[in-house]
Amino acid sequence: MTRTLEEYGDYVHGTISDRVVSFHMNGDELVLITDAAHIVDLLTFLRDDEHGRFTQLMDITAVDYPARAKRFEVVYHLLSLTKNRRVRVKLLVDEVTAVPSVVGVFPSAGWYERETWDMYGVVFSGNPDLRRILTDYGFDGHPQRKDFPLTGYVELRYDEDQKRVVYEPVKMTPLVLPGDEKAKA
Repeated sequence: MTRTLEEYGDYVHGTISDRVVSFHMNGDELVLITDAAHIVDLLTFLRDDEHGRFTQLMDITAVDYPARAKRFEVVYHLLSLTKNRRVRVKLLVDEVTAVPSVVGVFPSAGWYERETWDMYGVVFSGNPDLRRILTDYGFDGHPQRKDFPLTGYVELRYDEDQKRVVYEPVKMTPLVLPGDEKAKA
């Protein structure tokens, strides 16, 4: 039996070392590093293992590091209600590699994967409903990427003359703030 999360990390790494690249403690939370090919097996193990019982998937998200070859860290947060422990699982993936969906392990993952795809563009293969969830269906791009322009690409507004909502390319006008005239002098 494992008493601490660090001992549990040693146990997991020793038991299924082919599915865990590495692990470390971040404060009082165990962080397991894996790859896309092993995410389903690792999360199944964490859910079913009697020493873990991480039966709650709390969240799936991503972090964007555009300078890296594998620019996205996909992050899974799990909770064990019976052991009162949390674990974080991370994997690195590039823009074109699909991450296997974990909907078969945690049915709630479908919504989280949709959100991660919508915001970051990380594709989850095998997700039965991978479509936009927070942005409009006609939205161009993924707004949480670091290279996404802050203004977006398209502006949405209600046109009083046409009596309907219209989409137009964003037009940037120089913003003149009080005091700017002093900078030109």
